[in-house]
Amino acid sequence: MGASTGQGYEIARKSREIVRELISRDISSLSPGEAAIVERIVHSTADPEYARLTEFSKDFVDEALKSLRNSGGVLTDIEMVRAGISQPSQCYIREPAVRELAAERDITRAAASMEYAASHGFRGIVVIGNAPTALMRVIELTLEGLMDAEAVIGVPVGFVGAAESKEALRGTDIPHMITRGPKGGTPVAVAAANALIALSSDKEV
Repeated sequence: MGASTGQGYEIARKSREIVRELISRDISSLSPGEAAIVERIVHSTADPEYARLTEFSKDFVDEALKSLRNSGGVLTDIEMVRAGISQPSQCYIREPAVRELAAERDITRAAASMEYAASHGFRGIVVIGNAPTALMRVIELTLEGLMDAEAVIGVPVGFVGAAESKEALRGTDIPHMITRGPKGGTPVAVAAANALIALSSDKEV
């Protein structure tokens, strides 16, 4: 829950109670794992609308937990997302080889970082909180059999390409969760990833 003192735990507990009251109707049809993820997102963003915007493929939670419990990695699109995740994760956007690839191909560094990860044998959960181009490249690489994305958190934010990239992911068989429309971003991506990590260790989300 992010608290480390008695007062902190009490604040977090009250906050979670408020969140559950606000979104109970919207999450009534979700599985316990899905509901826990949505609760954490709403708690982290103070935005109950995410209870209506967040969607899961039917196998997302099971496949994501299986990946984490079988030593799957966690790959992010940007450093800010990586920094917020509660277990060691990978982000290659600052790698010199990624910069070179992006310049050579005239693509974003975020997209190039996904190619770099795939070429270096990444297997696990991909967490996209900001870059629609990275999400589109993950979809392409996975469908082409060039990337082992066992589950994808696809929540890029913005008005250019974000909604479209999430709809593209939604139309695949890749285990995934998305937030419909332009909303999303680092806090959503981090909250979802950390909720899964807690669930995989049977800890309180």
